[in-house]
Amino acid sequence: MDLSWILNHLGEERERYFGAVAPPLMQSSIFAFPTVAAMREAFGDEFAEHLYTRGNNPTVEILRRKVAALEGAEDCLMFGSGAAAMASGVMACVAGGDHVLCVAKPYSWTRALLRDLLGRYGVLTSFVDGTDPAHFEAALGERTRMIVLESPNSLTFEQQDLAAVAALARARGLRTICDNSYATPLNQSPLALGIDLVVHSATKYLNGHSDVVAGALCGSHELLRQVFRGPYMTLGAILAPHDAWLMLRGLRTLPIRMERIARTTREVLAFVEAHPRVRRVYSPHSASHPQSALSQRQLRGASGLLTIELDVTGVAAVERFCDALTRFLMTVSWGGYESLAFPLCAVFPRDTALHTATGTNLALVRLSIGLEEADVLIADLEQALARL
Repeated sequence: MDLSWILNHLGEERERYFGAVAPPLMQSSIFAFPTVAAMREAFGDEFAEHLYTRGNNPTVEILRRKVAALEGAEDCLMFGSGAAAMASGVMACVAGGDHVLCVAKPYSWTRALLRDLLGRYGVLTSFVDGTDPAHFEAALGERTRMIVLESPNSLTFEQQDLAAVAALARARGLRTICDNSYATPLNQSPLALGIDLVVHSATKYLNGHSDVVAGALCGSHELLRQVFRGPYMTLGAILAPHDAWLMLRGLRTLPIRMERIARTTREVLAFVEAHPRVRRVYSPHSASHPQSALSQRQLRGASGLLTIELDVTGVAAVERFCDALTRFLMTVSWGGYESLAFPLCAVFPRDTALHTATGTNLALVRLSIGLEEADVLIADLEQALARL
C-alpha cells in the first residue's frame, strides 16, 4: 500500500458519502438503529460498530485506518492527547504489584503517569538509561511486565536500540510501548522492529498545524481491543470528530511538510554547530551525537527538532537570546508549520542557577523548525546570538 494511497484514499469510501472528495465530518454523539436486534448487535462489538462516539465514530474511524496503515499496524485508537494514548497503553498492560521499566528521560507526563499516578496504585517503575539494551536486562525483576520507550526523546534525543529491546522483552513475555512522535511513521517503524504498541503525540507532526491536541496508539487488533475495553472506554479520553476531521486535512501534507522541515533543519543544524556562542548541539542527525550510528541504522530521515546549549554563564543571557528571536515563536510543543523556541529556563524561577542541583542545564533551548525559509531562520538565530 503506497503512501499517497493511504493519505488520499484509504478509508474514505466516497461512494458512501455522495462522492465527496473531502471526508465527511460526522458531528454526532449517537447513532440510531432501525430495530432492537441491530442495536443489540452494536452493543456486542462497540470496537467495530457505531453506537456512541465515545467508542467509535465514522470520521475518527477514517483517521484510525490511515494512522494504522502509516505505522504498519493492524489497528489504531485515537485519543484526546498523546499523554492519554500513552497512559491507556500502559494501563491496559499492567496492574497493582507489577514492575515497569522506563527510559531515564521520558516526556514529563509519562514520568508523572508512571511515578506518581500508577505508583499510587502499587505499580513500581524503574527509570533506566536506555542507550544500552543491557541496562534494561540488568534492571529486570520477577514482577516486570512492561518496558516504556521513547526513541528519540524530545529534548536531548537519546535513543534505544528498538530491535534489541523488543527481542529482550519478547523472550521474557513482556510488553513494549514506544513513543514515536519525533520520528513520525515516515522515519521510524517500531512495530516492524518488534515493539508491541506505538504512541504518537498526534498534536505534533501528524496534524502539523498547531490547532489540534491529539494522540494515537497503534498495535495489533488483540492489544487494541484490550485497551478499548479498559482505559479507552472507561476514561473517555477520546478524540472529537471535528478534531479528527482537521487531522485528516493535516495528514494530507505530511510527506511534503516533513521533507521541507528536514531540508531546512539540516541547514540550521550546520549553522548552529559552527557558531562560537553555541557550546553544544543535540540532534540525532548530528555527527557529534553519541548515537549517530544507531540513528543511521534506525531512523530513515530527520525531523525538525534540535536543542542548542548556549555558551553563557547565567540564565539572564539565555533570556536575552530568546527574547530577541522574532521568527521563532516562544512556546511549548513542536511539530507544527511554524518554527518555535522552548527555553528550559522558563520552567524554573528566574533566580535558579544555570546548572541546577539535580543536574538540569538551563542553558538549553529547544528549537522546532517549521516551514519558513532556512535563510530567514538562520538570520533570526544569528541576530539573537549576537545579543549574548
